Amino acid sequence: MGARTIRSGAGAMMAAVMRAVAALLVAVTAAGPASAWGEFGHRTTAAIAMENIAPRTRAELAALWRHAPLLGTPECPLADLEDASYWPDCLRGNAPRWAYTFPWHYRTAPICEPFNPRANCASGNCVTAQIERNFRLLADRSLPGNIRLEALAFMVHFAGDVHMPLHSGDREDRGGNDRRVTYGIIPGLNLHWAWDGPIAERAITSARPALTRRFTGEERRALGGGRPDDWGRESWQTARDFVYPEAFGRPPCEDELPQETALSQETIERALPVAERRITQAGLRIAELLDAALSAPAAAR
Repeated sequence: MGARTIRSGAGAMMAAVMRAVAALLVAVTAAGPASAWGEFGHRTTAAIAMENIAPRTRAELAALWRHAPLLGTPECPLADLEDASYWPDCLRGNAPRWAYTFPWHYRTAPICEPFNPRANCASGNCVTAQIERNFRLLADRSLPGNIRLEALAFMVHFAGDVHMPLHSGDREDRGGNDRRVTYGIIPGLNLHWAWDGPIAERAITSARPALTRRFTGEERRALGGGRPDDWGRESWQTARDFVYPEAFGRPPCEDELPQETALSQETIERALPVAERRITQAGLRIAELLDAALSAPAAAR
C-alpha cells in the first residue's frame, strides 16, 4: 500500500470522525431547552454563589433542602443550590403542572426601541418581577418551608436567566431562537442556544482564574450590586451592542437581519469574556440575594 493511499485513507477517516463529532454536538445542543445558560451555566452560577455567601446563609440553606419531598418533583432533584439553579428548567418536562411558570424565564424588549423596564411583563409574568416576588417569599419566615424552597429555586434560576443577553433583548426573533447559526463547524443551531450552551460552556471552562472561587470584596463591589431591572437593562444593552452586531457583522437596527448567519472562531472568542462576565455577575448577585433574604435582620429585608 503506497504512502499516498495511507494518507488518503487517514484523511477520509479524520473527515468521518469530524462529521460524527459535529453531528453529536448538534444533537446534544439542539436537544436542550431554550433556557438561559443551559444546565452547566446555571450550575456554575450557583457554585459561584455558594463560594460567596455568608456562613449563616449556608446554614439556612441546609435547613431548607429537607422540604424538597413536599414539592412533589422527584424527577427534578432539589438537594443543593446547584440543583435549585436548574430546577425550574427541569420542570419543563411536566408542562401540564408547570406551564404557567414558563413566561417567568425572560422579559425580552426590542433592541431597536428605547429600553422600557415595564414592557412585556403583564401581571408580573416576567423574569425581573419574578426575581423580586420569589425573593419576598424566600425571606418570609412565616411561610411553610416548602413554599420558601420553591421560591428559592425560582429566584436563583431567574437571577441567572436575566443575565443572559437574549433573555432581555432581541430583534423580534424570540430571543434569537428564530435565527439559525453555524457555530464554528457545527451547523443547525440557533443564536439563542449558541449563547446558552457552547459559548457559555467554553467561557466557563477557559476562564482563568476559575470562576468558582471566593471573590475579593473589591471584585464583588465591581461586579455585583443593582436590582433585577438594572440587570435586565445590562443584558438588553449587551444584546444590542454586542450579540447582534457580532453575529451579523453590522448594526442590527439599520436593516432587516438575515435569518441565518455563521459564528467564526474569531467571533466566538470575542464572545467568551462577555459571557464570562455575565455568568460571574449572576453568581455574585445570587449570593447577594441569598444573604439579603436569609442572613439580613428582618427589618432590613
